[in-house]
Amino acid sequence: MDMNPKNMMQFMGALNTFRTAHPKFASFISRYIKSGITEGTVIEITVTKPGEEPVTTNMKVQQSDIELIQILKGMG
Repeated sequence: MDMNPKNMMQFMGALNTFRTAHPKFASFISRYIKSGITEGTVIEITVTKPGEEPVTTNMKVQQSDIELIQILKGMG
């Protein structure tokens, strides 16, 4: 997967902005990516919009998800 230099710079800038705006979340995600997420791990997320009921979903990590994480790690 090749990304042109301009798009890569935009991506890295947006990623740095995200990390600055959400340091606890970025740290949490980074911790688990670095420590290794294994196949069968369940990831759950809840979204609560103002004035609405929370919505929760989850996913069981598959080998293809781990491969995607490895690709993303290689981009950063």
